[in-house]
Amino acid sequence: MIRGLYTAAAGMVTQQRRHDTATQNIANMNTTGYKQVDSVSHAFPEVLISAMSGGTAKQVGRLNTGVFAEQSISQYLQGDLIESGKPYDFALSTDLLIQDPATGENIVFDGSGKYVNADGEVIYRPQAFFTVQDNEGNNLYTRNGSFTVNAAGEVLSSGGFKVLDAAGNPLVLTEPQDNLKVDGQGNLLDPATGLPSGTKLGISVITKPQELVRDGNGVFHADDADAAEIRYADAGDNLQVRQGYLEGSNVDATQVTVDLNAAYRAYEANQKVIQFYDTSLQKTVNEVGRV
Repeated sequence: MIRGLYTAAAGMVTQQRRHDTATQNIANMNTTGYKQVDSVSHAFPEVLISAMSGGTAKQVGRLNTGVFAEQSISQYLQGDLIESGKPYDFALSTDLLIQDPATGENIVFDGSGKYVNADGEVIYRPQAFFTVQDNEGNNLYTRNGSFTVNAAGEVLSSGGFKVLDAAGNPLVLTEPQDNLKVDGQGNLLDPATGLPSGTKLGISVITKPQELVRDGNGVFHADDADAAEIRYADAGDNLQVRQGYLEGSNVDATQVTVDLNAAYRAYEANQKVIQFYDTSLQKTVNEVGRV
């Protein structure tokens, strides 16, 4: 009986985390560059149940010992582009592909941006991010292209991080700020000639985005840059920089609302189970023990 109580309690904890994840997504539906988070639940290992009789054990079945919220996975799908008209607002429009080593053909990803090969390996679509740097010199990655310029000409992200150029250095503007023009590849244009000035926005292509860790404030970091296979974008990458636009959140409002209600109902069901066990234990202690 106590085992069932623990199983129901584990279910309540899991549904609480699912509920928290759904509310986080709903709260960030209008956050620039926000990427939806999905909570992944797994069952605890099943155990075999045996009946002991005369010193021998007879297997009678399996017992599931509950579930737990193992991890939260970010969905890096493209968000809608929203025109702002501001010269320091930028959005990335990407459709990056990789080849299947087994066939040499481009991998066709599903709607969630992943592909499962014949060996069961999950491959995620590569993603591109603006590269920024914190005060400790650590590289961070964001899809929020709402930038500003301080008095020293440094380009800063909405979180106050320094925006990097394609050489990995902080981007500093020397030309009049009102004349900033950037082409589709992220090249800053010379206001006099309209040609690339030799400076380019630092756009990082991350081949394995599942290696990224969410930091908050719309930025991610990689614990192991080699494992994530991070590099700066080149001319062969299918991406475009849109000046005067921002990328909206990719939260699916319908799906997160369904997830929210499902988590609430499942939590409620587990709560009823615990109340049943509580009533049964109360009767066991107060009534059965009295006989």
